[in-house]
Amino acid sequence: MKFYKLQASGNDFILIEDKSFPTSYLKKLAKKLCVRRLSVGADGLLAVKRLRENDFRMRIFNPDGSQAEMCGNGVRCVALFLSKKNNIKKLIVHTKAGKILTHTKGSLVRIKMVDPFDIKLNILLKILKKRRMLNYINTGVPHTVLFVKSLDRIDVEETGRRIRFHKEFAPFGVNVNFVEVLSKGEIKIRTYERGVEKETLSCGTGVVASAIIFGLKYSQDKKVNVLTKSGDVLKVYFKRKDSKIDNVWLEGKVCYLYEGNLRR
Repeated sequence: MKFYKLQASGNDFILIEDKSFPTSYLKKLAKKLCVRRLSVGADGLLAVKRLRENDFRMRIFNPDGSQAEMCGNGVRCVALFLSKKNNIKKLIVHTKAGKILTHTKGSLVRIKMVDPFDIKLNILLKILKKRRMLNYINTGVPHTVLFVKSLDRIDVEETGRRIRFHKEFAPFGVNVNFVEVLSKGEIKIRTYERGVEKETLSCGTGVVASAIIFGLKYSQDKKVNVLTKSGDVLKVYFKRKDSKIDNVWLEGKVCYLYEGNLRR
């Protein structure tokens, strides 16, 4: 089986062409291949199948074998891969969360996200003996957003794990984003990802979630620059009318790393 390795802002993926593989097989494959140092290593496995001319289906599986509804950076990697392989600059990627429109120009990939829903602001929870104010939003997958004064002082993995498995978000759990406000229209984030079960260098749906919650709480709209753990800056565009958010776009560079063959 041939595989391809791509990364978007440090969020790296193994991509394979989907031959209508059973979900159970792909779950086992993800658990085997995503282990770092002992295998290819990645934040997730992407299985891509052509449906029509410019329509493709993406299934994404986490390193723990669970299947995710959606992955913003994963979709951007798929878009770049198909741009290079089939010279398709605009396409639609079908995910469990909905259809994602993509535009690719060189290494820059822009995708139209599903409209966010289930937005809940100012949720007060006790985490590690401290009361913390969280915000909840679903940008294709569920996210919490927590504003902090300094990201360097936060134990992202310990605090993130406690929030991710908190009974408030049972039974499916939640991704956790820690946000530091840098200036008007600019934030910095670190993310603990559900399914990866640790901090990743970037999370596309988390970047979007954080930008939108920032927009709602700090009266920002149109564009937010988001500095990720990898050092890359992703751009989030959206329209805000009162508490309603739509026309959400995520933009940033994607890098094709290498390809190889898997042997049993």
